[in-house]
Amino acid sequence: MSRTVTTQSFLDAKQNRRKIAMLTAYDYAMAKIVDGSGIDAVLVGDSLGMVVQGHDSTLEVTMDDMAYHCACVARGLQHALLVCDMPFLSCHVGLEEAVRNAGRLVQQSKADAVKLEGGIGMADTVKAIVRAQIPVMGHIGLTPQSVRLIGGYKVQGKDEAKARGLIEDALALEDAGVFSIVLEAVPEGLAKIITEKVSVPTIGIGAGRYCDGQVLVVHDLLGMYDAFVPKFVKQYAHLGGLIAEAVSAYARDVREGRFPEQKHTFSAGESFLEKLY
Repeated sequence: MSRTVTTQSFLDAKQNRRKIAMLTAYDYAMAKIVDGSGIDAVLVGDSLGMVVQGHDSTLEVTMDDMAYHCACVARGLQHALLVCDMPFLSCHVGLEEAVRNAGRLVQQSKADAVKLEGGIGMADTVKAIVRAQIPVMGHIGLTPQSVRLIGGYKVQGKDEAKARGLIEDALALEDAGVFSIVLEAVPEGLAKIITEKVSVPTIGIGAGRYCDGQVLVVHDLLGMYDAFVPKFVKQYAHLGGLIAEAVSAYARDVREGRFPEQKHTFSAGESFLEKLY
């Protein structure tokens, strides 16, 4: 299906200085809710490995996982651009495999674009995927798939050399053909410089106020994942507690005979039932 927001909409938003609001979703029901709330883009992130599957990182997520969840989300969207993460090792083994995996997410799971982590080292991969007519969103700064290599979930670009490296990464991705770049866990001042240097929109997550847009994990925004709440997250609700209260009330009602009530039952015409005893 053709959705209202496109990759060109992202580029237009930057030119018109209109901020882009992006949020994750991993299933049909949540996709319908966020899409109906006017969000610009939905990311099916490999963060599902943590908030949906219960792993302690994103590294366990497979292509099958991403394809399945992306397809579920796609059925719930009419407006928002749908971006799907390329999971760990799905675009690192070779260009042909990277293009094939990206194509699967677009062709079978109905993604509008894919997102992959990495800067200069991934530029050739980005070019190959874009040549296959598949839009690509870049992702630099803290790249969770590299967490073991970079030594944990740490802010990136905190000294001059690393900051210059991130600027070079962003420029390389722009040259490779990305339509936008996620900046994760980057100092605000550096994110501002990158945003001003590239012509494509930057989408911040822990990168401050000067990015062209923002993205958050929906479970973080709604207060449904309490294993770790990053500093950059604003919780707009605390649904975890509300859900726990509702489930506890249900369990009490069942055990004490208050649910179901008569209004929750069906009647089959009671006249014949005595014959069944």
